[in-house]
Amino acid sequence: MYSKNAWNKYEGKSLDELMKFNEDYKEFLSNGKTERLCVRNALELAKAKGFKELEKAKSIKPGDKLYSINRGKNIVLYVIGKENVKEGINVLGAHIDSPRTDIKQNPLYESTDFALLDTHYYGGVKKYQWVTIPLALHGVVCKKDGTTVEIHIGEKEEDPIFCITDLLIHLSGEQLTKTANKVIEGENLDVTIGSIPLKGEEKEPVKKNILKILKETYGIEEEDFLSAEIEVVPSGKARDLGLDRSMVAGYGQDDRVCAYTSLRAILDLNEIPNKTACCILVDKEEIGSVGATGACSNYFINTIAELLALEGNGTDLKLRRTLTKSNMLSSDVSAGVDPLYLGVNELKNSCYLGKGIVFNKYTGSRGKSGCNDAAPEFIAKLRKMLDDNDVNYQTAELGKVDQGGGGTIAYILANQNMNVIDAGVGVLNMHAPLEITSKVDVYEAYKAYKVFLLNA
Repeated sequence: MYSKNAWNKYEGKSLDELMKFNEDYKEFLSNGKTERLCVRNALELAKAKGFKELEKAKSIKPGDKLYSINRGKNIVLYVIGKENVKEGINVLGAHIDSPRTDIKQNPLYESTDFALLDTHYYGGVKKYQWVTIPLALHGVVCKKDGTTVEIHIGEKEEDPIFCITDLLIHLSGEQLTKTANKVIEGENLDVTIGSIPLKGEEKEPVKKNILKILKETYGIEEEDFLSAEIEVVPSGKARDLGLDRSMVAGYGQDDRVCAYTSLRAILDLNEIPNKTACCILVDKEEIGSVGATGACSNYFINTIAELLALEGNGTDLKLRRTLTKSNMLSSDVSAGVDPLYLGVNELKNSCYLGKGIVFNKYTGSRGKSGCNDAAPEFIAKLRKMLDDNDVNYQTAELGKVDQGGGGTIAYILANQNMNVIDAGVGVLNMHAPLEITSKVDVYEAYKAYKVFLLNA
Protein backbone atom coordinates (compact mmCIF):
# COMPACT_ATOMS: atom_id res chain seq x y z
CA MET A 1 0.00 0.00 0.00
CA TYR A 2 3.03 2.30 0.30
CA SER A 3 4.05 4.08 -2.89
CA LYS A 4 7.59 3.69 -4.15
CA ASN A 5 10.02 6.57 -4.47
CA ALA A 6 9.79 7.63 -8.11
CA TRP A 7 13.41 8.79 -8.32
CA ASN A 8 14.60 5.16 -8.36
CA LYS A 9 13.44 4.58 -11.95
CA TYR A 10 15.26 7.58 -13.45
CA GLU A 11 18.81 7.54 -14.76
CA GLY A 12 20.69 8.57 -17.86
CA LYS A 13 18.51 9.97 -20.64
CA SER A 14 15.26 9.70 -18.68
CA LEU A 15 16.78 11.69 -15.81
CA ASP A 16 18.03 14.32 -18.25
CA GLU A 17 14.52 14.65 -19.72
CA LEU A 18 13.05 15.03 -16.23
CA MET A 19 15.50 17.78 -15.34
CA LYS A 20 14.99 19.58 -18.66
CA PHE A 21 11.22 19.54 -18.14
CA ASN A 22 11.69 21.20 -14.77
CA GLU A 23 13.93 23.89 -16.23
CA ASP A 24 11.05 24.79 -18.55
CA TYR A 25 8.67 24.68 -15.61
CA LYS A 26 10.82 27.05 -13.54
CA GLU A 27 10.85 29.52 -16.43
CA PHE A 28 7.05 29.37 -16.67
CA LEU A 29 6.76 29.84 -12.92
CA SER A 30 9.16 32.79 -12.86
CA ASN A 31 7.44 34.56 -15.77
CA GLY A 32 3.84 33.85 -14.75
CA LYS A 33 3.27 35.37 -11.33
CA THR A 34 -0.25 36.56 -12.10
CA GLU A 35 -3.24 35.04 -13.87
CA ARG A 36 -2.86 37.37 -16.84
CA LEU A 37 0.81 36.50 -17.25
CA CYS A 38 0.06 32.77 -17.02
CA VAL A 39 -2.58 33.05 -19.74
CA ARG A 40 -0.23 35.07 -21.94
CA ASN A 41 2.56 32.53 -21.55
CA ALA A 42 0.19 29.61 -22.14
CA LEU A 43 -1.13 31.27 -25.30
CA GLU A 44 2.39 31.73 -26.67
CA LEU A 45 3.16 28.06 -26.09
CA ALA A 46 -0.17 27.00 -27.62
CA LYS A 47 0.26 29.10 -30.76
CA ALA A 48 3.73 27.63 -31.24
CA LYS A 49 2.05 24.19 -31.28
CA GLY A 50 -0.50 25.22 -33.91
CA PHE A 51 -3.56 26.00 -31.77
CA LYS A 52 -6.14 28.29 -33.40
CA GLU A 53 -8.85 30.49 -31.93
CA LEU A 54 -12.05 28.57 -31.24
CA GLU A 55 -14.33 31.52 -31.92
CA LYS A 56 -13.04 31.75 -35.51
CA ALA A 57 -13.58 28.06 -36.32
CA LYS A 58 -16.22 27.23 -38.95
CA SER A 59 -16.10 23.48 -38.38
CA ILE A 60 -14.11 20.89 -36.45
CA LYS A 61 -12.47 17.57 -37.29
CA PRO A 62 -10.28 15.07 -35.41
CA GLY A 63 -6.88 16.51 -34.62
CA ASP A 64 -7.94 20.16 -34.67
CA LYS A 65 -6.25 22.26 -31.98
CA LEU A 66 -8.32 25.11 -30.59
CA TYR A 67 -8.09 27.66 -27.79
CA SER A 68 -10.34 30.28 -26.22
CA ILE A 69 -9.48 33.09 -23.80
CA ASN A 70 -11.82 34.71 -21.31
CA ARG A 71 -11.06 38.24 -20.07
CA GLY A 72 -7.34 37.59 -20.12
CA LYS A 73 -7.58 35.33 -17.05
CA ASN A 74 -8.86 31.98 -18.38
CA ILE A 75 -7.63 29.87 -21.22
CA VAL A 76 -9.16 26.62 -22.45
CA LEU A 77 -7.47 24.37 -25.02
CA TYR A 78 -8.98 21.52 -26.99
CA VAL A 79 -7.57 18.76 -29.18
CA ILE A 80 -10.55 17.33 -31.05
CA GLY A 81 -10.77 13.57 -30.71
CA LYS A 82 -11.76 10.76 -33.05
CA GLU A 83 -15.16 10.47 -31.38
CA ASN A 84 -17.73 13.24 -31.61
CA VAL A 85 -17.59 15.79 -28.81
CA LYS A 86 -21.09 14.68 -27.81
CA GLU A 87 -19.54 11.40 -26.58
CA GLY A 88 -17.82 13.30 -23.79
CA ILE A 89 -14.43 14.94 -23.24
CA ASN A 90 -11.43 14.37 -20.98
CA VAL A 91 -10.61 17.48 -18.98
CA LEU A 92 -7.58 18.68 -17.05
CA GLY A 93 -8.61 21.64 -14.89
CA ALA A 94 -6.18 23.75 -12.85
CA HIS A 95 -6.22 27.21 -11.31
CA ILE A 96 -3.65 29.93 -11.96
CA ASP A 97 -4.41 32.35 -9.12
CA SER A 98 -2.28 32.22 -5.98
CA PRO A 99 -2.36 33.88 -2.53
CA ARG A 100 -0.94 37.41 -2.58
CA THR A 101 -1.81 40.98 -1.68
CA ASP A 102 -3.71 43.33 -4.01
CA ILE A 103 -3.40 47.10 -4.25
CA LYS A 104 -6.60 48.80 -3.08
CA GLN A 105 -8.51 51.20 -5.34
CA ASN A 106 -7.47 54.27 -3.36
CA PRO A 107 -4.07 53.04 -2.20
CA LEU A 108 -1.46 55.79 -2.19
CA TYR A 109 -0.77 57.72 1.01
CA GLU A 110 2.07 59.36 2.93
CA SER A 111 3.02 58.80 6.56
CA THR A 112 6.13 60.05 8.42
CA ASP A 113 7.90 60.91 5.15
CA PHE A 114 7.22 57.51 3.57
CA ALA A 115 4.94 56.82 0.61
CA LEU A 116 2.97 53.60 0.93
CA LEU A 117 0.40 51.56 -0.98
CA ASP A 118 -2.59 50.21 0.94
CA THR A 119 -3.34 46.55 0.18
CA HIS A 120 -5.93 43.83 0.74
CA TYR A 121 -4.65 40.28 0.98
CA TYR A 122 -6.09 37.65 -1.38
CA GLY A 123 -6.68 34.03 -0.44
CA GLY A 124 -5.57 32.11 2.61
CA VAL A 125 -2.28 33.50 3.89
CA LYS A 126 -0.22 33.53 7.05
CA LYS A 127 0.19 37.29 7.09
CA TYR A 128 3.44 37.23 9.05
CA GLN A 129 5.13 35.39 6.14
CA TRP A 130 4.72 38.39 3.85
CA VAL A 131 6.77 40.98 5.74
CA THR A 132 10.49 41.80 5.23
CA ILE A 133 10.76 39.94 1.93
CA PRO A 134 11.50 41.40 -1.54
CA LEU A 135 8.27 42.13 -3.41
CA ALA A 136 7.35 42.98 -6.99
CA LEU A 137 4.34 44.70 -8.58
CA HIS A 138 2.53 43.20 -11.58
CA GLY A 139 -0.73 44.29 -13.14
CA VAL A 140 -2.65 46.60 -15.42
CA VAL A 141 -3.96 50.14 -15.17
CA CYS A 142 -6.98 50.77 -17.41
CA LYS A 143 -7.42 54.45 -18.28
CA LYS A 144 -10.57 56.33 -19.19
CA ASP A 145 -9.35 56.85 -22.77
CA GLY A 146 -9.52 53.08 -23.32
CA THR A 147 -5.78 52.42 -23.13
CA THR A 148 -4.22 49.90 -20.78
CA VAL A 149 -0.84 50.37 -19.11
CA GLU A 150 1.05 47.30 -17.93
CA ILE A 151 2.99 47.45 -14.66
CA HIS A 152 5.90 45.07 -14.05
CA ILE A 153 8.40 46.31 -11.44
CA GLY A 154 10.73 44.34 -9.21
CA GLU A 155 11.85 41.32 -11.24
CA LYS A 156 14.77 42.61 -13.32
CA GLU A 157 18.17 42.99 -11.70
CA GLU A 158 18.10 46.75 -12.31
CA ASP A 159 14.54 47.20 -10.95
CA PRO A 160 13.74 48.50 -7.51
CA ILE A 161 11.93 46.10 -5.21
CA PHE A 162 9.27 46.77 -2.58
CA CYS A 163 8.73 45.65 1.00
CA ILE A 164 6.22 45.37 3.83
CA THR A 165 8.11 46.37 6.95
CA ASP A 166 8.00 44.72 10.38
CA LEU A 167 8.72 45.85 13.91
CA LEU A 168 12.32 45.46 15.10
CA ILE A 169 12.94 42.77 17.73
CA HIS A 170 14.07 45.39 20.29
CA LEU A 171 10.61 46.98 20.40
CA SER A 172 8.42 43.97 19.71
CA GLY A 173 7.82 42.67 23.24
CA GLU A 174 4.08 43.40 23.09
CA GLN A 175 3.78 42.29 19.47
CA LEU A 176 5.28 38.88 20.26
CA THR A 177 2.61 38.16 22.86
CA LYS A 178 -0.03 38.08 20.12
CA THR A 179 -1.19 34.89 18.42
CA ALA A 180 0.25 34.15 14.98
CA ASN A 181 -2.91 35.25 13.17
CA LYS A 182 -2.77 38.64 14.92
CA VAL A 183 0.95 39.40 15.08
CA ILE A 184 0.64 41.08 11.67
CA GLU A 185 -2.74 42.67 11.00
CA GLY A 186 -4.25 42.75 7.52
CA GLU A 187 -4.38 46.54 7.50
CA ASN A 188 -0.62 46.63 8.20
CA LEU A 189 0.30 44.79 4.99
CA ASP A 190 1.05 48.10 3.28
CA VAL A 191 3.88 48.33 0.76
CA THR A 192 6.61 50.94 1.14
CA ILE A 193 7.35 52.53 -2.24
CA GLY A 194 9.32 55.72 -1.65
CA SER A 195 10.79 58.36 0.67
CA ILE A 196 12.14 61.29 -1.41
CA PRO A 197 10.05 64.51 -1.16
CA LEU A 198 9.19 66.59 -4.21
CA LYS A 199 11.03 69.89 -3.91
CA GLY A 200 8.84 72.91 -3.36
CA GLU A 201 5.91 70.91 -1.96
CA GLU A 202 4.91 71.20 1.69
CA LYS A 203 1.84 68.95 1.79
CA GLU A 204 2.52 65.22 1.16
CA PRO A 205 5.71 65.90 -0.81
CA VAL A 206 6.80 62.22 -0.90
CA LYS A 207 3.43 61.08 -2.24
CA LYS A 208 3.54 63.83 -4.85
CA ASN A 209 7.00 62.72 -5.93
CA ILE A 210 5.71 59.16 -6.44
CA LEU A 211 2.80 60.53 -8.47
CA LYS A 212 5.28 62.52 -10.57
CA ILE A 213 7.28 59.35 -11.27
CA LEU A 214 4.11 57.43 -12.20
CA LYS A 215 3.04 60.21 -14.55
CA GLU A 216 6.42 60.52 -16.24
CA THR A 217 7.12 56.79 -16.50
CA TYR A 218 3.69 55.28 -17.10
CA GLY A 219 1.43 58.21 -17.99
CA ILE A 220 -1.01 57.45 -15.16
CA GLU A 221 -2.71 59.71 -12.63
CA GLU A 222 -3.72 58.93 -9.06
CA GLU A 223 -7.36 58.49 -10.08
CA ASP A 224 -6.32 55.73 -12.52
CA PHE A 225 -5.84 53.42 -9.52
CA LEU A 226 -9.66 53.24 -9.46
CA SER A 227 -9.56 51.03 -12.56
CA ALA A 228 -6.28 49.23 -11.86
CA GLU A 229 -5.49 45.64 -10.99
CA ILE A 230 -2.04 45.45 -9.44
CA GLU A 231 -0.84 42.42 -7.51
CA VAL A 232 1.98 42.37 -4.96
CA VAL A 233 3.98 39.14 -5.25
CA PRO A 234 7.38 37.86 -4.12
CA SER A 235 10.25 39.09 -6.27
CA GLY A 236 12.73 36.72 -7.86
CA LYS A 237 12.94 33.59 -9.96
CA ALA A 238 12.08 30.02 -9.09
CA ARG A 239 15.21 28.15 -8.00
CA ASP A 240 16.54 24.65 -7.45
CA LEU A 241 16.37 23.50 -3.83
CA GLY A 242 18.85 21.06 -2.27
CA LEU A 243 22.43 20.07 -2.98
CA ASP A 244 21.05 17.36 -5.25
CA ARG A 245 18.81 19.93 -7.07
CA SER A 246 15.88 17.58 -6.49
CA MET A 247 13.27 20.22 -5.70
CA VAL A 248 11.83 23.46 -7.06
CA ALA A 249 11.41 26.44 -4.74
CA GLY A 250 9.31 29.36 -5.89
CA TYR A 251 6.17 31.43 -5.51
CA GLY A 252 2.79 30.35 -6.86
CA GLN A 253 3.30 26.60 -7.24
CA ASP A 254 -0.21 26.24 -5.82
CA ASP A 255 -1.49 25.73 -8.42
CA ARG A 256 0.74 26.71 -11.31
CA VAL A 257 2.65 23.45 -10.97
CA CYS A 258 -0.51 21.60 -12.03
CA ALA A 259 -1.40 24.31 -14.54
CA TYR A 260 1.93 23.92 -16.33
CA THR A 261 1.96 20.14 -16.31
CA SER A 262 -1.66 20.06 -17.55
CA LEU A 263 -0.84 22.60 -20.25
CA ARG A 264 2.22 20.68 -21.41
CA ALA A 265 0.26 17.44 -21.41
CA ILE A 266 -2.23 18.70 -23.99
CA LEU A 267 0.39 20.61 -26.00
CA ASP A 268 2.60 17.51 -26.24
CA LEU A 269 -0.05 15.02 -27.39
CA ASN A 270 1.62 13.16 -30.27
CA GLU A 271 -1.50 11.38 -31.46
CA ILE A 272 -5.17 12.14 -31.89
CA PRO A 273 -7.03 11.08 -28.74
CA ASN A 274 -10.23 9.03 -28.89
CA LYS A 275 -12.18 11.51 -26.78
CA THR A 276 -11.64 15.23 -27.22
CA ALA A 277 -8.87 16.38 -24.86
CA CYS A 278 -9.19 19.59 -22.88
CA CYS A 279 -7.11 21.74 -20.55
CA ILE A 280 -8.82 24.61 -18.71
CA LEU A 281 -6.94 27.12 -16.55
CA VAL A 282 -9.15 29.18 -14.24
CA ASP A 283 -8.97 32.10 -11.82
CA LYS A 284 -10.39 32.85 -8.35
CA GLU A 285 -10.01 29.35 -6.83
CA GLU A 286 -8.33 30.77 -3.77
CA ILE A 287 -11.44 32.82 -2.93
CA GLY A 288 -14.15 30.33 -3.83
CA SER A 289 -13.99 30.08 -7.67
CA VAL A 290 -16.46 32.96 -7.95
CA GLY A 291 -16.98 35.55 -10.68
CA ALA A 292 -16.76 35.56 -14.45
CA THR A 293 -13.26 34.05 -14.49
CA GLY A 294 -13.72 31.46 -11.73
CA ALA A 295 -14.67 27.83 -12.21
CA CYS A 296 -18.28 28.62 -11.23
CA SER A 297 -18.61 30.77 -14.36
CA ASN A 298 -20.51 29.43 -17.37
CA TYR A 299 -17.53 30.26 -19.61
CA PHE A 300 -16.10 26.73 -19.76
CA ILE A 301 -19.43 25.05 -20.44
CA ASN A 302 -20.16 27.68 -23.08
CA THR A 303 -17.02 26.64 -24.98
CA ILE A 304 -18.19 23.02 -24.95
CA ALA A 305 -21.52 24.23 -26.35
CA GLU A 306 -19.55 26.00 -29.11
CA LEU A 307 -17.85 22.72 -30.06
CA LEU A 308 -21.15 20.86 -30.10
CA ALA A 309 -22.65 23.50 -32.35
CA LEU A 310 -19.71 23.20 -34.75
CA GLU A 311 -20.30 19.46 -35.09
CA GLY A 312 -24.08 19.88 -35.49
CA ASN A 313 -25.08 18.83 -31.96
CA GLY A 314 -25.84 22.23 -30.49
CA THR A 315 -28.81 21.54 -28.24
CA ASP A 316 -29.02 22.00 -24.50
CA LEU A 317 -29.95 18.36 -24.00
CA LYS A 318 -26.89 17.17 -25.93
CA LEU A 319 -24.69 19.54 -23.94
CA ARG A 320 -25.93 18.00 -20.69
CA ARG A 321 -25.45 14.49 -22.02
CA THR A 322 -21.91 15.43 -23.08
CA LEU A 323 -21.07 16.63 -19.58
CA THR A 324 -22.39 13.40 -18.08
CA LYS A 325 -20.09 11.38 -20.36
CA SER A 326 -17.03 13.50 -19.51
CA ASN A 327 -14.13 12.81 -17.16
CA MET A 328 -12.01 15.33 -15.30
CA LEU A 329 -8.86 15.47 -13.25
CA SER A 330 -9.07 18.48 -10.99
CA SER A 331 -5.39 19.27 -11.28
CA ASP A 332 -4.62 20.78 -7.91
CA VAL A 333 -1.87 20.41 -5.36
CA SER A 334 -1.91 18.35 -2.21
CA ALA A 335 -0.30 18.97 1.19
CA GLY A 336 3.01 17.13 1.37
CA VAL A 337 4.21 15.59 4.62
CA ASP A 338 6.72 17.95 6.24
CA PRO A 339 9.26 16.11 8.45
CA LEU A 340 9.18 19.04 10.91
CA TYR A 341 5.40 18.84 11.39
CA LEU A 342 4.42 15.18 11.29
CA GLY A 343 1.71 15.58 13.92
CA VAL A 344 -0.85 17.15 11.57
CA ASN A 345 -0.91 14.12 9.26
CA GLU A 346 -2.32 10.61 9.42
CA LEU A 347 0.80 9.18 7.87
CA LYS A 348 -0.55 6.16 6.01
CA ASN A 349 -3.07 8.38 4.20
CA SER A 350 -0.78 11.29 3.38
CA CYS A 351 1.13 12.69 0.42
CA TYR A 352 4.92 12.33 0.28
CA LEU A 353 7.23 14.30 -1.97
CA GLY A 354 9.04 12.08 -4.45
CA LYS A 355 6.34 9.41 -4.77
CA GLY A 356 4.47 10.67 -7.81
CA ILE A 357 1.15 12.28 -8.58
CA VAL A 358 -1.35 12.44 -5.70
CA PHE A 359 -5.02 11.45 -5.87
CA ASN A 360 -7.36 12.92 -3.27
CA LYS A 361 -10.62 10.98 -3.34
CA TYR A 362 -12.03 13.82 -1.28
CA THR A 363 -10.78 17.04 0.29
CA GLY A 364 -13.17 19.26 2.26
CA SER A 365 -12.89 19.68 6.01
CA ARG A 366 -13.79 17.57 9.02
CA GLY A 367 -16.91 15.66 7.89
CA LYS A 368 -15.84 16.01 4.20
CA SER A 369 -17.67 19.36 4.12
CA GLY A 370 -17.54 21.02 0.71
CA CYS A 371 -15.75 18.19 -1.07
CA ASN A 372 -16.17 16.13 -4.19
CA ASP A 373 -16.08 12.44 -3.21
CA ALA A 374 -14.87 10.62 -6.31
CA ALA A 375 -16.52 7.41 -7.52
CA PRO A 376 -14.51 4.23 -6.87
CA GLU A 377 -15.29 2.99 -10.40
CA PHE A 378 -13.50 6.05 -11.81
CA ILE A 379 -10.55 5.58 -9.44
CA ALA A 380 -10.15 1.94 -10.48
CA LYS A 381 -10.01 2.97 -14.14
CA LEU A 382 -7.35 5.57 -13.38
CA ARG A 383 -5.29 3.06 -11.37
CA LYS A 384 -5.19 0.66 -14.28
CA MET A 385 -4.19 3.21 -16.90
CA LEU A 386 -1.37 4.58 -14.73
CA ASP A 387 -0.09 1.13 -13.77
CA ASP A 388 -0.15 0.11 -17.43
CA ASN A 389 1.99 3.14 -18.30
CA ASP A 390 4.46 2.96 -15.38
CA VAL A 391 3.35 6.21 -13.75
CA ASN A 392 3.97 6.56 -10.01
CA TYR A 393 0.96 7.65 -7.99
CA GLN A 394 -0.21 7.81 -4.39
CA THR A 395 -3.39 8.66 -2.51
CA ALA A 396 -3.83 11.11 0.31
CA GLU A 397 -6.15 13.08 2.53
CA LEU A 398 -5.60 16.69 3.53
CA GLY A 399 -4.26 16.12 7.04
CA LYS A 400 -5.94 14.46 10.02
CA VAL A 401 -9.72 14.35 10.03
CA ASP A 402 -10.28 17.21 12.47
CA GLN A 403 -7.06 19.10 11.74
CA GLY A 404 -8.42 21.52 9.12
CA GLY A 405 -9.10 21.05 5.45
CA GLY A 406 -9.38 22.74 2.08
CA GLY A 407 -11.03 22.54 -1.29
CA THR A 408 -10.51 22.65 -5.06
CA ILE A 409 -12.63 23.14 -8.18
CA ALA A 410 -13.50 19.43 -8.31
CA TYR A 411 -16.99 19.74 -6.80
CA ILE A 412 -17.98 22.46 -9.30
CA LEU A 413 -17.56 20.22 -12.35
CA ALA A 414 -18.88 17.22 -10.44
CA ASN A 415 -22.08 19.25 -10.07
CA GLN A 416 -22.36 18.95 -13.87
CA ASN A 417 -22.38 15.15 -13.40
CA MET A 418 -18.84 14.62 -14.64
CA ASN A 419 -16.53 11.95 -13.23
CA VAL A 420 -14.04 14.07 -11.24
CA ILE A 421 -11.15 13.45 -8.86
CA ASP A 422 -8.41 15.70 -7.49
CA ALA A 423 -5.02 14.75 -8.94
CA GLY A 424 -1.93 16.87 -8.49
CA VAL A 425 1.50 17.48 -7.03
CA GLY A 426 2.51 17.44 -3.37
CA VAL A 427 3.70 20.80 -2.00
CA LEU A 428 5.50 21.95 1.13
CA ASN A 429 5.00 25.51 2.46
CA MET A 430 1.64 25.70 0.67
CA HIS A 431 0.31 29.30 0.40
CA ALA A 432 3.64 30.74 1.58
CA PRO A 433 5.71 33.15 -0.55
CA LEU A 434 8.13 30.27 -1.20
CA GLU A 435 6.61 26.85 -1.96
CA ILE A 436 8.45 23.58 -2.56
CA THR A 437 7.81 20.70 -4.96
CA SER A 438 9.78 17.62 -5.98
CA LYS A 439 10.98 17.61 -9.57
CA VAL A 440 10.13 13.96 -9.97
CA ASP A 441 6.53 14.60 -8.88
CA VAL A 442 6.26 17.43 -11.39
CA TYR A 443 7.36 15.09 -14.18
CA GLU A 444 5.20 12.18 -13.04
CA ALA A 445 2.17 14.50 -12.98
CA TYR A 446 2.88 15.54 -16.56
CA LYS A 447 3.10 11.90 -17.63
CA ALA A 448 -0.09 11.03 -15.73
CA TYR A 449 -2.02 13.86 -17.36
CA LYS A 450 -0.95 12.74 -20.86
CA VAL A 451 -2.00 9.16 -20.11
CA PHE A 452 -5.38 10.40 -18.87
CA LEU A 453 -6.05 12.51 -21.97
CA LEU A 454 -5.31 9.57 -24.25
CA ASN A 455 -6.94 6.73 -22.31
CA ALA A 456 -9.79 7.90 -20.07
